[in-house]
Amino acid sequence: MNDFDIPIFKKAYDLYKTFHDYRKVIPKHDRFTIFERSESALLEVIECIMQASGEHKKEKLPTLERASFKLNMLRVYIRLMKDVKTIDGKKYMTLESSIDEMGRMLGGWIRSVKVASTPNFIHPQTLVFQHLRDSFSIQGGNGVATL
Repeated sequence: MNDFDIPIFKKAYDLYKTFHDYRKVIPKHDRFTIFERSESALLEVIECIMQASGEHKKEKLPTLERASFKLNMLRVYIRLMKDVKTIDGKKYMTLESSIDEMGRMLGGWIRSVKVASTPNFIHPQTLVFQHLRDSFSIQGGNGVATL
């Protein structure tokens, strides 16, 4: 799979394009402080996603956790920009909904990496099927299952 085909990368890429469009309406005194910090955090998230996509499973977790931290910092910066009236409520909601979706995607990726890196992990659904299989016994070869 091409690194650019990863759904979370596409989401982050589109978020950056939207974020960049907002630069024009950001007051100059905020553009070089909170907006610039937000932009840096978003770019770091994109970098981490790209880096993790090329790493082996054992190496992904620290990179994904760094991406998660930067995404959470971006949430704080965006909320702060709304609270100090650097961006309006509509722009805030647009950015926040994308960040929330990215957070869910990133959280799922982190969980899947943690599960894959856990030695001797047995999926809970497998345990249920094993229990059900063990609860039934076949009688006399006629295929009748009883509890």
